[in-house]
Amino acid sequence: MGARLKMAGLLAMGAVAGALTTVQFQAEARNSYGPLPLEEMQQLAAVFGMVKNDYVEPVDEKKLITDAIGGMVAGLDPHSQYFDKKSFKEFREGTTGKFVGVGIEIGMEDGLVKVVSPIEGSPAFRAGLKSGDLITRIDDTVVKGLTMDQAVKRMRGEPATKVTLTLFRKSENRSFPVTIVREEIRVQSVRAKIVEPGYGWIRVSQFQDRTVEDFSRKLEDLYKQEPQMKGLVLDLRNDPGGLLEGAVAISAAFLPSDVVVVTTNGQIADSKATFRAAPDNYLRRGGTDPLKKLPASLKTVPLVVLVNEGSASASEIVAGALQDHKRAVIMGAQTFGKGSVQTVRPLSADTALKITTARYYTPSGRSIQAKGIVPDLWLDETAEGNVFAALRTREADLEKHLGNGDEQKDAAREKAREEARVKLEEQLAKSREPIKPLPEFGTADDFQLAQALNRLKGKQVAESKTMAERKAELDTK
Repeated sequence: MGARLKMAGLLAMGAVAGALTTVQFQAEARNSYGPLPLEEMQQLAAVFGMVKNDYVEPVDEKKLITDAIGGMVAGLDPHSQYFDKKSFKEFREGTTGKFVGVGIEIGMEDGLVKVVSPIEGSPAFRAGLKSGDLITRIDDTVVKGLTMDQAVKRMRGEPATKVTLTLFRKSENRSFPVTIVREEIRVQSVRAKIVEPGYGWIRVSQFQDRTVEDFSRKLEDLYKQEPQMKGLVLDLRNDPGGLLEGAVAISAAFLPSDVVVVTTNGQIADSKATFRAAPDNYLRRGGTDPLKKLPASLKTVPLVVLVNEGSASASEIVAGALQDHKRAVIMGAQTFGKGSVQTVRPLSADTALKITTARYYTPSGRSIQAKGIVPDLWLDETAEGNVFAALRTREADLEKHLGNGDEQKDAAREKAREEARVKLEEQLAKSREPIKPLPEFGTADDFQLAQALNRLKGKQVAESKTMAERKAELDTK
């Protein structure tokens, strides 16, 4: 029951596909690694020779080497990783926001792939796919039984190739095939709209190469629609992170010039850095500052930031900076708790090493590693309470996660989390009702967004009594 419930919770939230990581890229070769441990290196060579010569069947030498590298890095922490040709390509697609496919945002429902939204201008959009469509087949493969990742891989492919999707459209009670020609898709990591006169909502789903430019353009559009903005909601729920520079830039959009956004510290000199709300600290390739055209009032407009257990890494940097500078009210739930930075160092044209090189700290010097950002106001997921909050994996749940010097409190929190999970399972077992997915973020049924708007308007907020009690209990331990 526990595993099924956990999976249902992840899928109902539109489980984020990403590395839950804050990354920076570094291509320089480092030549001063110090002396190698000769005895251990000889032992490694001996094992290599034994496996190559004595194993029951021939083993590819290159595979042995890459497996050795992968095992070495995997033993460090959950976020360090060796990228072979395939995984490096997928990683770069994730950070650039570009891939070859049909162009849909998806979730899962009843074991089928559900179209959450076709990406505007994509092949799927032009083919007429609609939100809510269920994909039952991908070419000749039945979707039922596939994981979301397996389904995604089948829909992606080479440019100008065809894929046939069989759809079930509930509103019309019919199934029909649609053949789509794959092409390069650019993912929009930012969405925005005026939710009520005077109040805007802007969502960042991941920090990618073009996120800052998209963010600035969307904000410009919001202010054109509503020049006298009374309040703004920055939605970072389920944002798994991404590029460090993007987090610095989006923080800088709301903060006074040159204030500290985040500091990093690690073993090597390059990892000891202070990032400020200044263009030199977030412009990776030079050029024009995308924040330059934003209205000056953005620095003072009342701001609420929505976070949850799926808000990680770069999104936690933004929330922590805005919280420490008292620029925004943070609302929602305690965040994922990933307070480390990974550097990607290419090893060849097709391979690379992603390695943890630093911890990061909020402007006041807080490390959120394995703890997360604690919101100013706790919110339940729905008006009826929390549905999946207790089931979401956080940094403290991951094997070999880095500590933060506060492990006793983390242990107490995880005990409370497990008790909440068991209680939820018992309640669901008694009700015998199917698990109802949470509403899409930014819709009229989004309970947490409604509470954020109440806060901006000075109205009463339906705070979570359960989460407030949990926080007080932990604080007394």
